[in-house]
Amino acid sequence: MRVLTKEEFLIERLFLFKSILNGAVFIHPTDTIYGIGCNAEKEEAVKKIRKIKQRQDNPFSVIAPGKDWIRENCEFDEKVKEWLEKLPGPYTLILKLKNKECIAKSVNLGMDTLGVRIPEHWFSAVVEEFGKPVVTTSANVTGGNFMTSIDDIDPAIKPKLDFAVYEGEKKARPSELVDLSKGKIERKKR
Repeated sequence: MRVLTKEEFLIERLFLFKSILNGAVFIHPTDTIYGIGCNAEKEEAVKKIRKIKQRQDNPFSVIAPGKDWIRENCEFDEKVKEWLEKLPGPYTLILKLKNKECIAKSVNLGMDTLGVRIPEHWFSAVVEEFGKPVVTTSANVTGGNFMTSIDDIDPAIKPKLDFAVYEGEKKARPSELVDLSKGKIERKKR
């Protein structure tokens, strides 16, 4: 696994975008913790993350390439509009999908909902430039400690990744889940 700084990633991003389009799986920073990501439209890449994390049953979230993408692909009401105004931020909004073709089926396991994020972080601008949703799930084997430093990445995960974008130790917690899919607001700390 190649480790890149923010600066290295930004310089090489067009080459790396091609790699991600072709199925690369990588670690990325956010405003909360590090995540494992891939092109959320690429079924094989999403299945690779499921295997790495040993997570077959729970859906993944995505970093959306912008609020317009969320509006185009998810159902919208006043509550969703209100929460969308809080983005970017440390929230994962669980929304009803209106376009199930916008992601690979393995992202949400065919459910009618999707967790969407726009972190308050420079990596969100990268996803916007990339123009496609990126899977975001904690960088760990399911049930293990989430990655806060390159030193604590699970050794079982490391050789299965194409690259990591590393910007130092993170001291935050995972994003807050806000379920807006049932007509009411359910907030869940993780």
